[in-house]
Amino acid sequence: MTKILLVRHGHVEGIRPARFRGREDLPLTGRGQAEALAVAQRIASKWRPERVYTSPLSRCVATGAAIATACEIEAESIEALNDIDYGAWRMKTHEEMAASEPMLHATWFNTPHLMRFPGGDSLQDVVARAADAVRLALERHPSGTVVLVSHDSVNRALLLQVADLPLSSYWRLTQEPCCINEIEITSDRIRVLAINETAHLDGIDPA
Repeated sequence: MTKILLVRHGHVEGIRPARFRGREDLPLTGRGQAEALAVAQRIASKWRPERVYTSPLSRCVATGAAIATACEIEAESIEALNDIDYGAWRMKTHEEMAASEPMLHATWFNTPHLMRFPGGDSLQDVVARAADAVRLALERHPSGTVVLVSHDSVNRALLLQVADLPLSSYWRLTQEPCCINEIEITSDRIRVLAINETAHLDGIDPA
């Protein structure tokens, strides 16, 4: 059995008010650093992971490093966990794109599975990469626990895959910063044991 603890990185600028961050390499804020320490302590207290794999973007590397330190294991960045590429929309606000590209903006929120960002990714691209991350976890850790630290979009895409849900359900899921999702994979079944668990973040100053 392979257990995957799927974690979103800590807080960064551009979450609220929302921007299309994607591949922009944003550092953790002070709040994000506190969240990373909290999720690291939670994982170290409940599980014994063998390794941490992260997106190559610094917000995930920093979150993964906190987890690796708390669990006394190594962390490794892999391209398969990299964020969605928003292309020409990168770092634009939602209001800007709703005004300049109203039809495409509506497509993203109403039928996300039919969207390709100009010069960037579709959700199908993200799903293919996320599947590679799961395959790596299964191949390297056939009977262990691993932590994958990635992004809102990647986590949603991965959860839809393991739950056998269509990409059109993308917006039905929520992924808060430093949430934990627990996935159990055996030779004959996949179980999603927890989604968007955030109790370990209680008490962190949102400022």
